[in-house]
Amino acid sequence: MNNPNQHEDLSPEELAAKKDEMMTFYKDSMPYLEAQLNYEKMLADIDEVRFKRTQIQMQYAMMMAPEEEAEETVNNSKPKSAAKPTAKKRVLKTEA
Repeated sequence: MNNPNQHEDLSPEELAAKKDEMMTFYKDSMPYLEAQLNYEKMLADIDEVRFKRTQIQMQYAMMMAPEEEAEETVNNSKPKSAAKPTAKKRVLKTEA
């Protein structure tokens, strides 16, 4: 396990060599990190476009839906007794 106070045990030359080694590591890692950054940005852009497309589809569906809902509310607002008159019960004639 690395000790955070390990730099106290190193001589100034060893510390400078360690810093150079770290700097080399970070510089060598930059192309990979830049590639990952571009990848993550592209994923975020794709997610944003998908969200916008879904939002537009939902707005379109909501815009088209009120026509059906308006008919349902008109039919539901009428009292049931006034909606349909009750029909008389039909009776068959019998011969006498």
